[in-house]
Amino acid sequence: MTDNWLDRFPLLAALPATERQRLAVSAQALQVPAGVTIFRPGDACENYFMVVEGSVRVQKVAENGREIVLYRVESGETCVLTTSCLLASERYPAEGVTETEVSARALPLSSFHALLSSSEPFRRFVFGSFGARMAELMTLVEAVAFGRMDSRLAQRLLALGGSAGCIQITHQQLAAELGSAREVVSRLLKEFEHRGWIALERGQIMVRDIAALTRSASQPAL
Repeated sequence: MTDNWLDRFPLLAALPATERQRLAVSAQALQVPAGVTIFRPGDACENYFMVVEGSVRVQKVAENGREIVLYRVESGETCVLTTSCLLASERYPAEGVTETEVSARALPLSSFHALLSSSEPFRRFVFGSFGARMAELMTLVEAVAFGRMDSRLAQRLLALGGSAGCIQITHQQLAAELGSAREVVSRLLKEFEHRGWIALERGQIMVRDIAALTRSASQPAL
């Protein structure tokens, strides 16, 4: 089995040749179509998941159906919830859904712990990736708890490619990205439209005033 996929994870370049080979042989190749739920709340965590190509959306869905996107795992990245569950022997608290076709590697639990205990470079990779993701999650918590919703919405529109003029997204999808209710997002979008910043069309948002969105996005937290 080739280990070329390891080139997607630069921090693993420090692994000695024997450990690279061990990792390449132990990790199972996965090819998953878009739109597949690869783990759900309550599922046992049995593999260390590494995305080679594609994108996995990790989200939390409340009993009332409200969603929040926690983060995405993309090429060269690992899943912080998977790492946390493996280290603590816990079950998944959220779900992961493939947004595109995904090529990945799944390192079995036993191999993960064996490498973690024997390889310093692998430990640095695992905990370095874990720490970076935790910092992102803390930023998300801060934004949800203290951020202005109008400012966060403007930021998200710009991040989704507002400069291109057209964003293909529904109000429900935006609400999930922001951890808010669809009704709140729809009301704010209507306000933006009334101000002439955007135009709302079915399933898409036309950006009319990037400068105004940029000013709104830069407003300080409450």
